[in-house]
Amino acid sequence: MLVAAAVCPCPPLLVPEVAAGAAPELDAARAACTDAIGVLAASRPDRLVVVGPAEQQDRGPHAQGARGSFRGFGVDLDVLLGEAPADAGAGTGEATERPLPVSLAVAGWLLGRTEWSAAPLEGLGVGEPLAPERCIQVGGEIAARADRVALLVMGDASACRTLKAPGYLDERAAGFDADVARALAAADVAALKALDAELAQELKAAGRAPWQVLAGAADGAGLRGELLFDDAPYGVGYLVAAWS
Repeated sequence: MLVAAAVCPCPPLLVPEVAAGAAPELDAARAACTDAIGVLAASRPDRLVVVGPAEQQDRGPHAQGARGSFRGFGVDLDVLLGEAPADAGAGTGEATERPLPVSLAVAGWLLGRTEWSAAPLEGLGVGEPLAPERCIQVGGEIAARADRVALLVMGDASACRTLKAPGYLDERAAGFDADVARALAAADVAALKALDAELAQELKAAGRAPWQVLAGAADGAGLRGELLFDDAPYGVGYLVAAWS
């Protein structure tokens, strides 16, 4: 059963070494992410599942201790998804050997920053094309994995909020992001389930599939939500929320 969830954005710029001189611009977002992960730890979960958007080659499970890198962003920095298990050298399989998608690498950095040790964890990379119905099904399966499951859900809102945004300006973006923000603030499972996958793709909202995995996991859990951060500093919507 799902007992808590944290929703965080996943831009590499969240990592100060990547952001370099611009790092202070996301200090408030980092602080909100730390607070949200604190809610996860306080829920005393048996298992933490980290879900984030992924390209084709990075989709599927990623084991605790899987390695991610920010070298592709010009930074000599590697991270792990949680502490490596004691038997990591004994051949833990493909899920550990495959590199993390960027979203889960950012999650690994956040978890390392907060020194996560509350529960064993695993990662799951999901693709943008994953149908809402399948996302919801996957979420239900995750919630059934243990008596007390927590979710760390990585994903950005639209990338079309300004003229200089990665997706240029789309007048629909602000409304889409506002709807998501309201759903996260209210822990509105039905509203997340109803997100338009086609519109999300047009607006480059990479968080749509992970949010709908959350909706499937939270169905019937009776959680309450709190929105901790809502801004679009680079024309991309960044949202942080905690459900408990």
